[in-house]
Amino acid sequence: MANNSYSGVKNSLVEANHEGEFGCSLKELRALMELRGAEALEKIGETYGDVPAICNRLKTSPIDGLSGQPADIEKRKTVYGQNFIPPKKPKTFLQLVWEALQDVTLIILEVAAVVSLGLSFYKPPDAERDPGGVEDETESEAGWIEGAAILLSVVCVVLVTAFNDWSKEKQFRGLQSRIEQEQKFTVVRGGQVIQIPVAEIVVGDVAQIKYGDLLPADGVLIQGNDLKIDESSLTGESDHVKKTLEKDPMLLSGTHVMEGSGKMVVTAVGVNSQTGIIFTLLGEAEDDDDDEEEKKKEEKKKSKKVYKKQDGSVENRKKAKAQDGAAMEMQPLNSDEGADAEEKKKANLSKKEKSVLQGKLTKLAVQIGKAGLVMSAITVLILVVLFVVDTFWIQNLPWVKDCTPIYIQFFVKFFIIGVTVLVVAVPEGLPLAVTISLAYSVKKMMKDNNLVRHLDACETMGNATAICSDKTGTLTMNRMTVVQAFIAEKLYRKVPEPESIPSSTLDLLILGIAVNCAYTTKIMSPEKEGGLPRQVGNKTECALLGFANDLKRDYQIIRNEIPEEKLYKVYTFNSARKSMSTVLKMADGSYRMFSKGASEILLKKCHKILTANGEQKVFRPRDRDDMVKKVIEPMASEGLRTICLAYRDFKASDGEPDWDSENDILTALTCLCVVGIEDPVRPEVPDAIRKCQRAGITVRMVTGDNINTARAIATKCGILLPGDDFLCMEGKEFNRRIRNEKGEIEQERIDKIWPKLRVLARSSPTDKHTLVKGIIDSTVTERRQVVAVTGDGTNDGPALKKADVGFAMGIAGTDVAKEASDIILTDDNFSSIVKAVMWGRNVYDSISKFLQFQLTVNIVAVIVAFTGACITQDSPLKAVQMLWVNLIMDTFASLALATEPPTESLLLRKPYGRNKPLISRTMMKNILGQGVFQLVIIFTLLFAGEKIFDIDSGRNAPLHAPASEHYTIVFNTFVLMQLFNEINARKIHGERNVFEGIFNNLIFCSIVFGTFIVQIVIVQFGGKPFSCVSLTIDQWLWCTFLGFGSLLWGQVISTIPTSRLKFLKTAGHGTQKEEIPDEELEELDDMEEIDHAERELRRGQILWFRGLNRIQTQMDVVSAFQSGTSFQGALRRQASNSSQQQQHDVTNVSSPSHVAFSSTTTTTAWNKSLFNVNS
Repeated sequence: MANNSYSGVKNSLVEANHEGEFGCSLKELRALMELRGAEALEKIGETYGDVPAICNRLKTSPIDGLSGQPADIEKRKTVYGQNFIPPKKPKTFLQLVWEALQDVTLIILEVAAVVSLGLSFYKPPDAERDPGGVEDETESEAGWIEGAAILLSVVCVVLVTAFNDWSKEKQFRGLQSRIEQEQKFTVVRGGQVIQIPVAEIVVGDVAQIKYGDLLPADGVLIQGNDLKIDESSLTGESDHVKKTLEKDPMLLSGTHVMEGSGKMVVTAVGVNSQTGIIFTLLGEAEDDDDDEEEKKKEEKKKSKKVYKKQDGSVENRKKAKAQDGAAMEMQPLNSDEGADAEEKKKANLSKKEKSVLQGKLTKLAVQIGKAGLVMSAITVLILVVLFVVDTFWIQNLPWVKDCTPIYIQFFVKFFIIGVTVLVVAVPEGLPLAVTISLAYSVKKMMKDNNLVRHLDACETMGNATAICSDKTGTLTMNRMTVVQAFIAEKLYRKVPEPESIPSSTLDLLILGIAVNCAYTTKIMSPEKEGGLPRQVGNKTECALLGFANDLKRDYQIIRNEIPEEKLYKVYTFNSARKSMSTVLKMADGSYRMFSKGASEILLKKCHKILTANGEQKVFRPRDRDDMVKKVIEPMASEGLRTICLAYRDFKASDGEPDWDSENDILTALTCLCVVGIEDPVRPEVPDAIRKCQRAGITVRMVTGDNINTARAIATKCGILLPGDDFLCMEGKEFNRRIRNEKGEIEQERIDKIWPKLRVLARSSPTDKHTLVKGIIDSTVTERRQVVAVTGDGTNDGPALKKADVGFAMGIAGTDVAKEASDIILTDDNFSSIVKAVMWGRNVYDSISKFLQFQLTVNIVAVIVAFTGACITQDSPLKAVQMLWVNLIMDTFASLALATEPPTESLLLRKPYGRNKPLISRTMMKNILGQGVFQLVIIFTLLFAGEKIFDIDSGRNAPLHAPASEHYTIVFNTFVLMQLFNEINARKIHGERNVFEGIFNNLIFCSIVFGTFIVQIVIVQFGGKPFSCVSLTIDQWLWCTFLGFGSLLWGQVISTIPTSRLKFLKTAGHGTQKEEIPDEELEELDDMEEIDHAERELRRGQILWFRGLNRIQTQMDVVSAFQSGTSFQGALRRQASNSSQQQQHDVTNVSSPSHVAFSSTTTTTAWNKSLFNVNS
C-alpha cells in the first residue's frame, strides 16, 4: 500500500505543477474509474481509505461541495480537463463543393463542355464545303464561349448547392449547441444547491443525482437512497445496477438514473470520463476511415476490442459514428443527434418508413429522372440521325477525313443538347426544397417553443391523426397547490387554520412533509415582488411544502436539523410503488417511517387513523369505503389530485425490521391526512384542443391520476364533450380487456377499444406504450394512424420511441425522456404541439407548391427542347440558358416556395395520411393547364415569331451562328412565364387569390424580383455566352405581357371544377408497406432506411434470384425421385429456404420416419411437392 501511494505521489509531482496541489493525479482517477464493484472498493480502500478521503484529496467537502471560487474552478479545468468532448470537425466548404460535384448529370455536362472547348480550338483545313455552313472566322473563334459558359454555370450550380449544404450544417450545429446550453445539472457549491450548465462541471464538484438524470461525468457515490442505474449504454447489460457505498459506488457518465437519488463527487470529466474515452477512440477510428476504405474494417474490429476493455458497447460506437460534428458535450440529447436519429429510430420502429415525405419524393424523382433520360436519349438520337441523313444522303457529301473534328463538334453539340434536356428534366431541386423547408421550419419552430431534434419529425407531425398527451404539466399548469384537506376526521374545503388541528397531529404532519419530500424540492421566494412563490423540483411535493407553509410552519428548520445524510432509509417514488417512504431512526432506537402516495393505494395499507384529539383509532375496510365515497371521490370529481399522508412506528424492542421486504414494511400504517391538490388547466389548452379536433386529430389523455380527476380535467379541456360516445378507463381495466386467457395482448381486442378511448387513467408507462403500439399497428381505419405522444418521465422512453413523433417536456422532462424524443417542448405546453402540427402541414404544402411549379417548367422545357431539336435540328433553348432556367426553377424557387410561413387555415383540413399522393388532381390540373398555355405561346413564337415581330428567323442557324433576336424573345418569354407562374404556384388547393399574404414572405418577393433583374442583365448584356441579343422596349413589353398571361390563365384554370376532370391522375404516392414483398423487407433490414431508388433497381435482381431458387427446388424434387430417396429432404430444404426468406411461421409437416412409395403415390406426391414449390 505504501508503495502504491508513494508512486502515486511521485506521478502527481511529475505530471504538472498544479497537480501537486491535489492529492490525486488525472491518471490515477482515470484508472480508478475503469474498475467496477468489489475491485473498485478494494482500490479505494488501498489507495485513499474511503470516499470522504477522496473528497479530501480533491480539496472538496462532501456536504458543502467546492467553494465556487473562479480561480479554483479554472485550476481544476487546467489540471483535470473540461467537461466537454471536442466536436468532430465540420466539413469545409471545399469538401462540400467536392461532394456537390459528384452529381452524375453535372459530370456529364462538364465532360461534354470540355470536349466542346477542345474541339472549338481545332482549325480544319479548307474542305470543299464547310459541312453545315460554319460561319466566318470571327464566329468560329467564338465557338469556345459555349463550352466555357456551360462550365461557368456548372460552377454556379455547384457553389449554390454547397452553400446550401453548408448553411444546413451550420443550422444543425446551432441547434446542437442550443440543446447543449439547455442542459443543466444540480451541484452543491459553497453549501448552496445550484444548477449549472453541464460543460461547467469540474472534478471535485459534488453533484446531486436523482431519478431520470443522465449522468454528465464519472463520479463516486457519497450518499445514495435506493439508487438504481441503467448502464446499458456502456456495458450493454439491460438489468439495472444497484449502487451503494458498500457494494458498488462507481457512477459512470452517459448512464441513466432509473430510481432513487443521491450525491456523488465528480472524478472524471470530458475526454477522461468513460464515455469520453470511447468517443476519443472512435474519433481516431473515424480519421483512419477517411484515409482508407480497407483500414475501416480493421479499425472497427480494433475499436470493438477496445470497447470490450472499456465496458463500452456497440451502441456507443454507433452514437459516435453518427456524430456529424456538433460539439459533443457529454449529454444525452446530442449523443444520437444527426444521422443517428435514424439509427436509433430504426432500431425501435420495426422497419417503419424513415419519412413519409422522403419516400414519396424519392420515388417521384426516380420516375421523373427515368422519363427525362428516355427523352434526352431520343433527342440525341433524332438529332444525330437527321444530321447524318441530311449531310451524307440528301446532300450526298463524302466523309472528308480532315473534317472529322467538325462532324464530332456537331455530335458534341447534339450531345450537350441531350444532356441539357436531362438536366432540366431531373428535379434535383426536390431534395434541396425538402431540406430548405425543413431547416427553415425547424428554425422558426424554435420561436414556437418546439426544439426539433430529428428533422423528419417536423414533417411527420403534419400527418398526425392522434395525440396521446400527459395531463400534468402539459394540459395543466403544473403549479400544484393544496386546496382541500381531510385531517383529524374533518373535511376542510380550504386550507385549515393551524389552531383547528391537534398540535401532536400537526407536528407529525410537518415532520412527515419535510423529510419525506425530496430535498431537491423546495419553495423559493418569488422572483418579482408580489408574484407567486417559485416551485423548484417535483411539483406535487412543492404543493405539500406549500401546504406546510400555509399552516404557518417552516419545513426548512426541520431539514436543517435532519440533513439528507441522516435519513436512515428512503424508498423513492417509482411507477410500481406509486408511493414514497422515508425512515428515521429515533433517539430511543426505534424507527419511524413516513409515507405519501396515491390515496386509494395508500389507504388500503392503513390500519389506523388519527382522530380529532390526535389519538389513533382502528381504520376498517368499511371506514375506508366510506372515506373514498365521502372524501376522495368528491375531491376527484372536481379535478383534484388526492394524496394520502401516513406514518408507522417500529418499536426498538422488536429489533431492526428487514428493510428489503417492502410488503412487510409498507403496511399497518396510520393515516395522517388526505389532501386534494389542484393543478389548474392551462388557459390556452381548450382552444388548442378544439383546433386539433377541427384539424381531424384525436386527442387522448393518458395519466397516472385517478379516473375521476382525469375525467374532470378532460371535460374542462374539451377532450370529452357532453353527449359524445367515448370511453374513459383505468389501466387495470384496459389491460383486462386487451389480453386473452393466456394473458397475451391481442391486436383485435385493442382495435375494439382505441377508436372510442379518450381517457386512460391510473396508467403505467407500459400501458402507454401498449396503447401507442396498438394504435400504430391497427388496421381498422383505412389509413394507418400517425401517433404523437408526450412524455416526461424516464419510463415514458419506450412510448416516446415507439410513437411516430415523441414530444418530451423541456422543463419537467427527465434527460432520458428528452433523449428518446423527436421534439422537445421548451415550455411544456400543449398548444405548442398544435403549432408543430401547423408547421408540419406547412412543410408538406411547401413541397407540393414547389413540385407544382417545377413540374410545369420540366414538362415545358423538355417538350420545347425535344420538338425544337426534332424540327429545327437545334434546341431553341441553348445549354447555358437551360442551366439558368434550371437554376431559377430549382434552387431559387425551392428557396422561395419552401419558406412560406404557415397560416391558421392549415388547421381547417384533415391530415393527408401516409398514402396521399404528393400531386393532387387540382395540382395536376394546374400543371397541365399552365403547361399547355406555355407550350402554345412558345411554339407560336418559335414558328411564327419572326413574322409577328418582323425580325429575322433564328431557325436552322449554322453551328457557330451569332445569337438571334428571335430566339432571345423565345428564351425571355419562357423565363418570364415561369416567374409569373411562380406566383400561381403559391396556392395548391385551387384558391383564387394567389397574392394573399405574399408580402409576409420577404424571401419570396426578393427572389422573384432578383430573378427578374438578373434576367434583364442576361438578355441585355449576356451576349454570346447566353446566346442573347439585347431587345427593344417594345419587345420587352410584349415578353412581359405574355409572361403575365400565366397569371390570367391561372384564373381560367381554377374556374374549371376538378371533379369534372376524372381522367387526371394523381402522382407521387408513397410506397405502401404491403407493396414490398417480405423477402425484400428482410433484405432491406440491413439498410438504414428503405431507399426507393434502390428498390426500383433491385427488384429485377430479386425476381431473378427467386426464379433461380424455384428451379433449384424443383430440380431437388426431381433428383429426389430419381434417387428414390425421401422427397422430404427436398421439402425440408424448401421450408428452410422459405423460412430464411420470409420469417413467417413455417408449419412443419409432421411425417412418419420412413416413407414407402408405390408408383401411384409417387405421382401424387410429385404433384404435391410441385404444388408446394410453386405456392
